[in-house]
Amino acid sequence: MKTMLRFGFFAALACMLLLGAGCSSKVVAPVDNGEGAVDLTLPTLTGEAIRAADELTNAKIYFEYDKFDIREDSRRVLARKAELLKQFPQIKVSIQGHCDERGTEEYNLALGERRARAAHEFLIYSGVNPTQLEMISFGKLRPAVDGSGESTWAQNRRDEFIVLNPRGK
Repeated sequence: MKTMLRFGFFAALACMLLLGAGCSSKVVAPVDNGEGAVDLTLPTLTGEAIRAADELTNAKIYFEYDKFDIREDSRRVLARKAELLKQFPQIKVSIQGHCDERGTEEYNLALGERRARAAHEFLIYSGVNPTQLEMISFGKLRPAVDGSGESTWAQNRRDEFIVLNPRGK
């Protein structure tokens, strides 16, 4: 019975995520069909834009336990991301909010969303065009590091920035 309830919760969650994916404010990620053809919904990145995309993706920001306010060290990271996004307006980024393993699925999905929104608002306030950004929360579903303990949890309380554009060849 408990397994059925858990399955029902995940099925409902999957339906909500699928319904949310249909919103017009979402950006469609490119799809490689396995034969080298790419859905060109987004502009292809080349040259300097590829280097900017790598920098945008590599730097994560981290949060204190049960918090979503931007730390001082994260402000510097976000300021650099804002510079790059304004310099390369063709780059589209997904801000992905994550949490550690503590707390319920529902609570952590909401906290992950608040974390992603905090970064989103910082970037918008810094002059980034909102059409370059999308947000999603994974809560505790995609830990960066498996395990328990403060050092592990600290690495999982984060926002990741994923560039959605395909890369040129």
